[in-house]
Amino acid sequence: MDFPVTFQMFGKSVLAHPLFEALGMFIGMRYYFYLKRKSREKTSFNTSAAVLIGATAGALLGSKLIGNLENPYKLFEHFDLRTIWTNNTIVGGLAFGLIGVELAKKIVGHKESTGDLIVFPLMLAMIIGRIGCFLTGIYEETYGVPTDSVFGMYLGDQYRRHPVALYEIAFLIALWVVLKVIQRKSNYPSGFIFQLFMLCYFTFRFLLDFIKPRLELAGTLGTIQMVCICVIIYYIYKIKNTFRFNHSYI
Repeated sequence: MDFPVTFQMFGKSVLAHPLFEALGMFIGMRYYFYLKRKSREKTSFNTSAAVLIGATAGALLGSKLIGNLENPYKLFEHFDLRTIWTNNTIVGGLAFGLIGVELAKKIVGHKESTGDLIVFPLMLAMIIGRIGCFLTGIYEETYGVPTDSVFGMYLGDQYRRHPVALYEIAFLIALWVVLKVIQRKSNYPSGFIFQLFMLCYFTFRFLLDFIKPRLELAGTLGTIQMVCICVIIYYIYKIKNTFRFNHSYI
């Protein structure tokens, strides 16, 4: 396979990454609306709209903010709007999307958890998006460091690299199975599936970034890893409180 993989559309070559990212978001949203129609938990239009707006605005801001802060020196040395707009990371999108949702819920006065229903559509969108990351190889910053391990692959240069996008796809599929098993049990609090997903994913990303190129800003840690630590601490506290106030679920 030659990297990057491109597709011919309207007479132009399009990289796989943005194409699969858009496809993932579209399919993920369709899956979410399908699950929402089947769900017995109904929310008002105002609440649903507020949550959707909050999640979208937070995710858009966070993905670009954290994406650009991965290398703050480069950002401030050469300020370029096109580069700023194209730098994204799912870690920032998830973290700030969460903040956007919580703010939106406070505005409309909604106190119940709204996250469980979005977990599997979100994971599906991420899996499809990561296929695009893999097919783009080293031509966007979604590749691993060089390795001599059996998993190493040539992704567009002379080095065998960790195919971190494939690692993430495998992790998400395994996590999907685990969360589905938990979901079939009725004795868990509302919001627990989402909380567990966030805790597991951010823990995985914290570890995964040790085998990705990164600018070390705090010891050996990069920007994304520092964000991961904050989210991990938040969800350990959140899950602990969830079960503390729901003794019947233990």
